[in-house]
Amino acid sequence: MIKLPDLSLVVLVGPSGCGKSSFARKHFLPTETVSSDTCRGLVSDDENNQGATNAAFELLHFTIEKRLELGKLTVVDATNVQPNSRKALVQLAQKYHAIPVVIVFSIKPEICIERNRERPDRQFGPHVVKRQHMELRKGIRNLRREGFRHQFFLDSVAEVDAAEVTREPLWNNRMVETGPFDIVGDVHGCADELRDLLTLMGYVPDSEGFMHPEGRQAVFVGDLVDRGPSSVGVLRIVMAMVGSGAAICVPGNHDVKLLKKLKGREVTMSHGLAETWAELEGESEEFRRSVGNFIHGLISHYVFDGGKLVVAHAGLPEAMHGRGSSKVKDFALYGQTTGETDEFGLPVRYKWAEDYRGNAMVVYGHTPVPEVEWLNNTVCLDTGCAFGGKLSALRYPENEVVSVAAQREYCVPVRPLGGDAEMSSQLEYDDVLDIDDVKGRQRIHVSMFGHIIIQEENCSAALEVMSRFAANPKWLCYLPPTMSPCETASVDGFLEYPTEAISYFANEGIEEVICEEKHMGSRAVVVVCRDESVAKERFGIDGEGIGIITTRTGRRFFDDSGMEQAMLGRLVAAMDGCGFWDKFSTNWAVLDAELMPWSAKARGLILTQFAPVGRSATSQMSYLEEAMRDFSARGIEGGEEFLTDVSRRKVAAEKYVDAYRRYCWTAENLDDFKLAPFHLLATEGVVHVDKKHDWHMDELKKICEQDEGVLLATKWLRVNTTDEASVNQAVEWWLEMTSQGGEGMVVKPLEFAARGNKGLIQPAIKCRGQEYLRIIYGPDYLAEENLKRLRKRGLAKKRVLAIREFALGVEGLERFVRREPLRRTHQCVFGVLALESEPVDPRL
Repeated sequence: MIKLPDLSLVVLVGPSGCGKSSFARKHFLPTETVSSDTCRGLVSDDENNQGATNAAFELLHFTIEKRLELGKLTVVDATNVQPNSRKALVQLAQKYHAIPVVIVFSIKPEICIERNRERPDRQFGPHVVKRQHMELRKGIRNLRREGFRHQFFLDSVAEVDAAEVTREPLWNNRMVETGPFDIVGDVHGCADELRDLLTLMGYVPDSEGFMHPEGRQAVFVGDLVDRGPSSVGVLRIVMAMVGSGAAICVPGNHDVKLLKKLKGREVTMSHGLAETWAELEGESEEFRRSVGNFIHGLISHYVFDGGKLVVAHAGLPEAMHGRGSSKVKDFALYGQTTGETDEFGLPVRYKWAEDYRGNAMVVYGHTPVPEVEWLNNTVCLDTGCAFGGKLSALRYPENEVVSVAAQREYCVPVRPLGGDAEMSSQLEYDDVLDIDDVKGRQRIHVSMFGHIIIQEENCSAALEVMSRFAANPKWLCYLPPTMSPCETASVDGFLEYPTEAISYFANEGIEEVICEEKHMGSRAVVVVCRDESVAKERFGIDGEGIGIITTRTGRRFFDDSGMEQAMLGRLVAAMDGCGFWDKFSTNWAVLDAELMPWSAKARGLILTQFAPVGRSATSQMSYLEEAMRDFSARGIEGGEEFLTDVSRRKVAAEKYVDAYRRYCWTAENLDDFKLAPFHLLATEGVVHVDKKHDWHMDELKKICEQDEGVLLATKWLRVNTTDEASVNQAVEWWLEMTSQGGEGMVVKPLEFAARGNKGLIQPAIKCRGQEYLRIIYGPDYLAEENLKRLRKRGLAKKRVLAIREFALGVEGLERFVRREPLRRTHQCVFGVLALESEPVDPRL
């Protein structure tokens, strides 16, 4: 029985004709076996071309390296009878932390020679086989010294034929276990605090340990002993919990040092070990033996939940996850140092977490910090309990931190534990974004949609906009999606009509929708913090006020930051007034809104585009109307017909001017503005896409009622798409609004993120009034010849964009709420902007 670790490099060793290739075909996938003969054939078209050996082995080693890099079991089918040929293979295995395994085929030379004689492509003489067999006998004596801890010997044809190969997962592979887990930081002998923490998390005493009534498992990140007052008490609790299955534990460097002492080895009795040893000397020999056996049986790190979670005492780079080597074990226990010492005489640790880019969350301890620290999808849980700090745990998958304060300072730290904890390591690290994260073609995975591809030419355009015009990217956790109009109306004289918008959702199987008034303003995203300390602690922004209001392309809405901060101050006061912060257990929020007047942001557009068109059209049509009246009065043929047409066009031009003027008013003081929020997108720990749209409207109305001077509650109507009376009510409401100069309405499914017959559907569809559309399509768009052409407008591209941008926007918010690195949130925000950007030749 040959038992192979899941991730191993299996080296087949034996002379030509011993049966290695047949054995590989029988027990391994064709893709798992890398054969020297096959490589010769690939590079020279002749598997027996010995002149191509060097090139063939370059290819062989390259292929092995790429497979091991991806964590794939790999079998090497070559003679490998010389130690030098095996040395390079062992080095490859060690480089990628795979386990080297050797299977030796020690078959009699006579059998090998006879087999080769039967193969016309192997007529190289019996002396070659004899030499290979002799090299084999000489070389296999030191296989363990070469690095092969797993060795298997097949000494006869019968043994080769009878051999069975099985695969075993590495001991650190617990990917089938999904939790929920409660991951506990370095305890360091603080037994009372451990009991308090477990009790706080709902664990109940069970013999000497604890268990959770809902089946949650505790996971200890190591360093159970030293420094605190009761290392024995901690060991009793953790050993009992691990023994009963209520807990899992990885070793820490202090635990391993204690194990060495228990084995009688010489160790330095420092950093609390002397006190731990004094405790253990008061215990029985049997207890000390059980402690030694317990620590000896601990595994360096574990991979849980399908590879989504890794727990190691000192952390672990992605290349080492789930791998098995002494280097992996050493890193998991001690981390890595730079070789330097700091001002306290302590080694300077290599900050591996700053370079971490893996998808798996890595939870670790080892280095005491004042607060639980998140950095690049890693989290340090050692909050220095023995030093008078806290004992902390992370609840997974909730990602909630639970802590209890130390009862006192048991040990004075060499390096002070305090310091400025207002800004986390992640936020400090996020000061610099890497252009390589957004260059080139992007493939972004979003939970709501799958993978979204963004082409390089779109990224190039967005990169210029983002780098030159966008606000501080630390504020930009969300950009809203584009919005598609409804299908062309079948009602005479209308391009858009409510029944078409409602019918879209009805056809997708959506029974209830929300119709919201579309304000005469600009889309705005509001990020608001309760005070400036929250902006620093949560967003990593110092000195820029309590938030920001941005356009849908990520630019600051206000040129005057004083006006912006004043409006945000009014919003904070309104949120104070309705008890918002306490209700949502948050100190910040992200809102989707409209900001009026439209001219506040679009003044330049109005002055340079809309106003010249309106002035030119009205003056020209007035002149033409007088001329046509003169023609008609003089009885010139066709004059009356021309007069009618010009008069119609003059009225259309005047209506065009009236349409955009409704969106313009002087806004010099704060009370001249109106902010109309319609989505409560996110608060601390929660993205509110699971709430229905009427919930959003109700919650935001409570805020708006506190300050009707600058805040405007959005009017809305709930409609049943299958009820004709309900649909007619929506139509009448829309007609009334638009006849009074309103822009129209937005129709949304009642569920924030709804799925229809074929998956995710439009998050919203706009239905705009007759007069407003003159601004979009021109003064004379309702002329029959123009309307006929407009009815053929295509909506497919716009709707695909809307769904993709919607999914990206939600994904960005969820990443921000999970406290993922800024580059991960920014990837989604940048993606929305790129999809909206006009493609640019990447060579430019």
